[in-house]
Order: sequence, then C-alpha cells, then structure tokens
Amino acid sequence: MGRDSIKPFDACCLCLKPLIDPMSCQKGHVFCKECILECLLAQKKDIQRKLAAHAVQQKQDKEEEEEKLMLQKARELEAFDQQNHGAVPQYSDKNYNKDKNGFHGANSVKTTSYEEEALRTMKAFWLPSATPEAAAKVEAPPTTTTCPEGKENLKLKTLFPIYFTEDSSVDKKSKSLDKSYICPSCKVTLTNTLSLMALSSCGHVFCKKCGDKFMAVDKVCLVCNKGCKERNLVPLQKGGTGFASHDDHLLATDFKHLGSGSGLGLVRPAMKT
Repeated sequence: MGRDSIKPFDACCLCLKPLIDPMSCQKGHVFCKECILECLLAQKKDIQRKLAAHAVQQKQDKEEEEEKLMLQKARELEAFDQQNHGAVPQYSDKNYNKDKNGFHGANSVKTTSYEEEALRTMKAFWLPSATPEAAAKVEAPPTTTTCPEGKENLKLKTLFPIYFTEDSSVDKKSKSLDKSYICPSCKVTLTNTLSLMALSSCGHVFCKKCGDKFMAVDKVCLVCNKGCKERNLVPLQKGGTGFASHDDHLLATDFKHLGSGSGLGLVRPAMKT
C-alpha cells in the first residue's frame, strides 16, 4: 500500500484535495465547505425527485386498485345476471362458422381466447409477446440527508468549522512550500500517524494526547480560552482515498472470485526447465 492510498489528515473526504474552509461533522469526518454544501444540496434534490416519483407510484397503485375493484364488481354482476336470467350462449368455432366478432375460425387472423390465455401463461422468455414485465416499485425514500463518509444522518446546522494551527517557524518555510500544521499546545507537527481532536465549540484542532490531558480536565480551549465540555471533543477520523481504507472500522463487505473465465485469473510464474 503506497502513499497515494492513504488520505492526508488535511485532505477533504470528498475531493481528496487540501482542505479549503474545512468543516467537520460530529463524527469527525472533514470536508471542504464547498464540497459538503454541494453534496447536501444534491442529496436534497435527489430526495425531492424520489418523493415525486413515489407520489406518482402511489397514485398509479390507487388507480389500479380502483380499476380492479370495478372489474371485480362487473364480473360479479355478470355472474349474477347469468344465474338469474339464464346462461348467455357462448360462440365456438366448432358449432358456428362465425364467431361473435365476425371472424371465420382457423382462417381468422385473430387468435382465440384459449390461445391468448396460453400465450399469457406460457413461460417462453424468448418470445417478446410472452416476456414477463416486472413492475417497478418506487420505495419511500428517506427524508434526511446523510454524511457521505459515515452514512449517518447529517444536517447543515450540525457541521462546524475547524482551524489548524500553521507552523510559522522560519526553518519550516525555507525547507518546503507545503503548509505544515502543529498542535497549538505541544507544538508537535501534525501527521497521519497522530490521532487528532477538534473542539466543536471553537473549532481548534489539537493532538489527542493534549486533548485528553488538558482540555478534558480543564474544560477550556488552550488557544481562545473558550469553555468546552467533554462532548465537544470530536476525534477526527482517518481513512483511505476511496481505493483503500484503514482504522478500527475496517471491514470487508464484498469479494470477487479470481478464476478462469472472469478475465481476472491469477498469473502463475513459468516453470523452470
């Protein structure tokens, strides 16, 4: 697993680029402000589209149910009429040279009712006329937006901005043009190997060691002296770039068999002679 497979701590979970106006959810997933706002807006539009499709589906189901009830009542009335006034004579090609629709038996282009019923019940998937059609059911969509990274419910008002402390030392500026961030308490350079914490009350980011040692006890931010509570300490999540992931919640959810016929067979080394 190379460096490109691990997302930097200061990279957006959506665009995978360095954070611009970073914002975090209550679970510690970090996004660019523009990226997360566009994502939530797209989710709301998708929810509205699905709600409209679901309303149309419900209307169609109601109309079909009413039509079925009307046909059932019509059949009941016809059966009642036949029972009280005598059976209606049924036309057949065996007894009459013409059916009730005016077609001449075997020479008719129109199929009989028996043949139509056979075509409807015949399981001949290769015939277009006998191919069954699955009714597409539109389920009721959820009405809440979700976090694109953690899949939990996410609202715009639960997001909070975070602020990294930039290293302003002369040595760091002369060595590299990339921005480097430090913990404002212990002045340690922040990297992917460190566990980070952010305060949802003010947004300042610290290493987990300083957060557990000072802020969890003193209940105050070490940068702006703003009061905080234990629930305001949000651990920032680390993860992969979408092609690989790590951390405590790593779980394989799918697999693919690599074998002959799939085009993804394992290449075996040639035998030595």
